[in-house]
Amino acid sequence: MSRSVLVTGGNRGIGLAIARAFADAGDKVAITYRSGEPPAGFLAVKCDITDAEQVEQAYKEIEAAHGNVEVLVANAGVTKDQLLMRMSEDDFTSVLDTNLTGAFRVVKRANRGMLRAKKGRVVLISSVVGLLGQAGQANYAASKAGLVGFARSLARELGSRNITFNVVAPGFVDTDMTRSLSDEQRSNIVSQVPLGRYAQPEEIAATVRFLASDDASYITGAVIPVDGGLGMGH
Repeated sequence: MSRSVLVTGGNRGIGLAIARAFADAGDKVAITYRSGEPPAGFLAVKCDITDAEQVEQAYKEIEAAHGNVEVLVANAGVTKDQLLMRMSEDDFTSVLDTNLTGAFRVVKRANRGMLRAKKGRVVLISSVVGLLGQAGQANYAASKAGLVGFARSLARELGSRNITFNVVAPGFVDTDMTRSLSDEQRSNIVSQVPLGRYAQPEEIAATVRFLASDDASYITGAVIPVDGGLGMGH
């Protein structure tokens, strides 16, 4: 059956690959985006997830077109990398407000329909950095680590309602952001990855789609690394 799926930050990179994976499976896919032109083929809703009113309005638009959201992928995120001594309070709080509190906003709103339906799938996109740490990314790592505690708490809170909460922790992925790095930076990153390469966005998307499938109905509170072995043991 075609489900109502929402992917936040689904206009590029990993989010777009996830949206395409669900659409290819026949689901009705909505995406949120904050700026730029959204890709064709999806119900694209402009929404800044740091604004609760915009989140509410986005859900109303999606529910009117596709019905209650049955699968939510909280993918939207930002970075403001800086060494701690130079990191401003805004650098820290704005990253947490998007990556962690933004996830809270979209999950809480989706939960309304999922509770009524007594079923739902939520997948939060974290990062290997949230588990492994990274110099210059204390704000980003804190926000991504926070998603793990958030998901596991909700897995315990709402498991009896047949709503699952899982986390996918990608490693370094071949996207526009990583392509902008110098050849030396890219080589240095790859040298740390046991599989010796970047992930493709489609590899992250395949894991997300699995966690939202019937085959994963008994998986909740899990953190699934898709990182080529970079963060093993964390």
